[in-house]
Amino acid sequence: MDYQTPTLELDRRPSCLSPLIGALTILSLLAALLIAGCFAFWSWTMTLSRTNILILGLDRRPEQGYVVRSDTIILMTVYPQGSRVALLSIPRDLYVPIPGYGDNRINTAHFWGESGASGGGPPLAVQTVEANFGVRVDRYVRMDFDGFRAIIDAVGGVDIIVDEPVVDHSYPTEDYGIIGIEISAGPQRMDGETALRYARSRHGSSDFERARRQQQVIVAFGRRLLTPKVWPSLPILLQIAQQHLDTDLTAWDALVLAPTLYQVGPEGIERYIIGRDMTTPWTTPTGGAVLMPRWDLIRPLVISLFTP
Repeated sequence: MDYQTPTLELDRRPSCLSPLIGALTILSLLAALLIAGCFAFWSWTMTLSRTNILILGLDRRPEQGYVVRSDTIILMTVYPQGSRVALLSIPRDLYVPIPGYGDNRINTAHFWGESGASGGGPPLAVQTVEANFGVRVDRYVRMDFDGFRAIIDAVGGVDIIVDEPVVDHSYPTEDYGIIGIEISAGPQRMDGETALRYARSRHGSSDFERARRQQQVIVAFGRRLLTPKVWPSLPILLQIAQQHLDTDLTAWDALVLAPTLYQVGPEGIERYIIGRDMTTPWTTPTGGAVLMPRWDLIRPLVISLFTP
């Protein structure tokens, strides 16, 4: 009897794992490309030049329209190459030339611009800051009281450590009345209304102190945005921002600036104020109490923040 050496028969039927392995391979390649693309985009944004944004908070009641003064003026700079983000608060009573309108408080620039043409407030405010501070302003953001409250409430409030109690017996209401408010010292979770009162109150303190509190709120808001439990609310926040904010910032601007803002983080934001020592109180011929800028002290600060 002849014996044949058995041969090993390979199972050539397609394995049920083959499609899965193929899909996983494709997904892995796509993930690698996505990561590489994100890293390349992040690296590219770090080479971009500076972006300066003028933030305007309007002293506006619901029935007024936009022909109003800017209650808050903050110039923000985002500098990717230096991994730097800074805020500079400008006193609303700073007495400067308003292009085309003569010398006046800087907060009237928005009023005069909007009086001339609807939507003209931000451009004239931008032009006024550029002309007086020698700084290019690339974008603007303006909001009113309703927008401020809505945005803070959309993220569930902000956490702020109040250094000293805020007591104001003449806080102005939106119906032109006054009420008394008191915010205790210590850690506080503030809703939109409380944060507005904290940022807006100036009786019993000064505009310089108020500017410091406004910057506190901005930083606290940024800190809140980085809280994971807030992220599901971001689509609602975006919708509220579209309803209440007026800005020429584009979605592309936000995407490009995001890496630097994230890298610096809320605690890394530098905060500066054109303070009391940089101004001189003065009374105008018509009896208005204003602040004359001491440019010899202001300009070095501006250069340090906005150069290169």
